[in-house]
Amino acid sequence: MSAPGVLSFTQQGWEQVLAKVKRALVYLDAACAESLHWGCGSTRLLEAVGGPECHLREFEPAAVGGGAKQPKAVFVLSCLLKGRTVETLRDIICRSHFQYCVVVTAVNHAVHLTANHVPAAAAAELEGQQPVFEQLEEKLCEWMGNMNYTAEVLHVPLLLAPVAPHLALTPAFASLFPLLPQDVHLLNSARPDKRRLGSLSEVDATALTPELFLQIRCLVSGLSSLCEHFGVREECFAVGSLSRIIAADLANYAPAKNRRKTATGRASVVFVDRTLDLTGATGHHGDNLVEKIISVLPQLPGHTNDVMVNMVELTALQNEEKSQSMVAPGCLAQPKDAAAKALWEALLSTKHKEAVMEVRRHLVEAASRENLPIKMSMGRVTPGQLLSYIHLFKNNLKALVSHCGLLQLGLATVQTLKHPQTAKWDNFLAFERLLLQSIGESTMSVVLNQLLPMMKPLNQRTDNDYSPEELLILLIYIYSVGGEFTVDKDLGEAEEKVKKALAQVFCEESELSPLLQKITGCDSSIKLTFHKSKIAVDELFTSLRDIAGARNLMKQFKSVYVPGNHTHQASYKPLLRQVVEEIFNPEKPDPVDIEHMSSGLTDLLKTGFSMFMKVSRPHPSDHPLLILFVVGGVTVSEAKMIKDLVPSLKPGTQGYPEDSMRSCT
Repeated sequence: MSAPGVLSFTQQGWEQVLAKVKRALVYLDAACAESLHWGCGSTRLLEAVGGPECHLREFEPAAVGGGAKQPKAVFVLSCLLKGRTVETLRDIICRSHFQYCVVVTAVNHAVHLTANHVPAAAAAELEGQQPVFEQLEEKLCEWMGNMNYTAEVLHVPLLLAPVAPHLALTPAFASLFPLLPQDVHLLNSARPDKRRLGSLSEVDATALTPELFLQIRCLVSGLSSLCEHFGVREECFAVGSLSRIIAADLANYAPAKNRRKTATGRASVVFVDRTLDLTGATGHHGDNLVEKIISVLPQLPGHTNDVMVNMVELTALQNEEKSQSMVAPGCLAQPKDAAAKALWEALLSTKHKEAVMEVRRHLVEAASRENLPIKMSMGRVTPGQLLSYIHLFKNNLKALVSHCGLLQLGLATVQTLKHPQTAKWDNFLAFERLLLQSIGESTMSVVLNQLLPMMKPLNQRTDNDYSPEELLILLIYIYSVGGEFTVDKDLGEAEEKVKKALAQVFCEESELSPLLQKITGCDSSIKLTFHKSKIAVDELFTSLRDIAGARNLMKQFKSVYVPGNHTHQASYKPLLRQVVEEIFNPEKPDPVDIEHMSSGLTDLLKTGFSMFMKVSRPHPSDHPLLILFVVGGVTVSEAKMIKDLVPSLKPGTQGYPEDSMRSCT
């Protein structure tokens, strides 16, 4: 890319890694593999390694070591070089024959000093030195068995998985999720009585667990590197309690101070807590094909944001379950295929119907270029029609190889359109619309009673009924869109009925899904008693009430629910839309819920003087670049909404939605 962007940032990082990997055995952790997958593709790494053998391995304790003919290893890791990570490094190296080891970490040296409890003042004196990395280099030589062997430890900011020019993900932070009120009790358990926290609004960085604080500092390290790549001095803003902590940490991140002095550009970085609006994450109002693909196709192992596409249709094998395990799956990420990438970006940016037509157009054009015997048909696009175009490539190896990326996206579309879960999408949407009307006209107890008949145990369910996981999605939707409500006797009784019904549904499952295992604490349905199930459901409802009250601390963004009237039905207004509209409000009022985090004395003085004089406070619309970071994940529909909304509100502004986990579909 000519201009700095999320893709060039990622590719630049990987070029530094690729320069080290020639004829090496390369170990990657899952988050770095995902960054490579979307940014460059694994073939780029294999080309850089060279040689006929596959030299890629997953970084894990059980990983196979290097043999006598494999003297060089490169470890590419997304995390701190500390604790279990260092133990795994030691174990792999000790059972290998390495003479040259390179360890690449996505976390910079300053964060390693923090993790090793080096005070800020002492860390400032070490500028330009890297004692933690140097000590590890000595250890690597020790583990290799000869202090004269070569060891290198370096930092490369492999933060992002760039899904599109306007959307990037942070797979290493898939587990980072905003706090709920119940988490305050957990934080208080480690604090003396006199320093107890009253609410989430009182939580700051010093109140967090050491593990969570370090996770945030690792994220801040990567975001600071991104701002350096963009050549900008960033102003940090936050909506929500955890976002406020992250924004404050980035604003006051010591290693960024020198960078900011020389930066010529300016940017606004706005962090938003996902918990303030889980309606968008669980709802089915997004009319987007990619959202459905991610929702219904099986997840690609080790990845948080890609799926497995069954490629058996392009082979001579029968499309049976045993055949699927014999053929490597396809996927959505096609970073090296320009035509497939163009289609992918079109799918992200269009509605479902237009996206399906776009898939057909690309397949027809590809078949025509290869002189394949295509039969044109107009009108509605069907899965069978798309499959007939895909089958044309089956017996033409040259055409199949040339258009492999396009065929993977085509098959993903076909398999999604034919998937039984896709037919259920409209059922979800219809029920969610009904709920929106009910919330405006009825109490929460009435709404919950509407859900009760849908809670059916396994032996009473048909394909059209809701599974336990789907019932949880509906409950989160109800509590998030409804927001704060009055707790009364009727609600208590309605909740108790739903709890008992849900606990019974959990108990009668023949096999517990990974999610249900996590919720109930049981790895087998045989071990799950009604008593255990009821305890788990009670805890779930504590979380649901926290979700309902997540916007209690907001003054402006208190609701995502728009009541109906004589001309319009009740509707849902996404919190992210409200935030972006407020950022680009032409009247530019001082934001109420979008907090600016000061980065030093100058900003504090500005804020103080603005109370008495006409000194304008920093505003998120002041700068030509907006980075919107959703802590806890963003959906494809939300990313498209922001991409379309920003230019319409303020032409010339670039918007980059990012998230800390997988797309929430």
